[in-house]
Amino acid sequence: MPEYSQLVTLRDGTAAVSIAPNIGGSIARYWSESADGGVVEWLRPASAQALTDGDVLGMSSFPLVPFSSRIRDGRFTFREQHIALPLNFLPERHTIHGHGWQAPWTVSEQTVNRLRITYDHAADAWPFPYHAEQDFHLSGNVLEQRLSVRNVGDRPMPLGLGMHPYFVRTPRATVTATVAEIWHNDAEYMPTERTPPPPEKQLANGVNAEATYLDNVYTGWQRLATVTWPEWGASLAIRADPPMDMLVVYTPTGEDYLCVEPASNITDAFNYAAAGAADTGMIVLGPGEQQSCRASFTPSRDG
Repeated sequence: MPEYSQLVTLRDGTAAVSIAPNIGGSIARYWSESADGGVVEWLRPASAQALTDGDVLGMSSFPLVPFSSRIRDGRFTFREQHIALPLNFLPERHTIHGHGWQAPWTVSEQTVNRLRITYDHAADAWPFPYHAEQDFHLSGNVLEQRLSVRNVGDRPMPLGLGMHPYFVRTPRATVTATVAEIWHNDAEYMPTERTPPPPEKQLANGVNAEATYLDNVYTGWQRLATVTWPEWGASLAIRADPPMDMLVVYTPTGEDYLCVEPASNITDAFNYAAAGAADTGMIVLGPGEQQSCRASFTPSRDG
């Protein structure tokens, strides 16, 4: 099982980020140190037990590739081909978040403050082979992450991309973003309809994670979201580039974390696209083509 010794730690000044390639190509910790010896955890740090057990759900963040969120019953049709994927998050009956988060990645390049890791997926129940890369760059206290996929097969493939960071949840932690609409869900968290956000879920006003339960996809966001911790006098800005046009916010009841996830596709995008829906975020990647997405995480403290 993966251990601390297999972490790759990047440093620049007082900031550092540790990556666990063997545990789903995930980030295990991202933090800054102050002159007085204090530490601010910008992402929820993985515990020693999570690292020992290789528990990707206990990490700080993991990649979403080749799709974000759920595919209903693990089944969809793409260009008249019916595809049935294994259920990878039992007992849930829907396939979730693709392959990358449940597979080991390989280090291909490394410097003091940069890292590239790769993952190759051969055709199987997902009949589209692809090559994925993640690039991490720490500059000052700013972390930049780039995720890319190249279609190495001989036919087009559907694609979605995203990142799944977990943030420390404090009683006053809030999420703020300018958004246009929210997807409402059924009892299994599958999307049903899209409307302007109701007041209690309007991110533009700032939503307190303790007060409001969210597990929703927002559309029309301006690719800037901010997590604020008033108790710490600290905040972190998440900036994303196209095609990450969706924002998932998850504030589960009774947990010590919240998630703010930039992504390219809505939940069950492939089935919605097959039914003729527009604006699903599904990307079609031709043979030999590559698609990349990038997000940066910029922390700040008052004073």
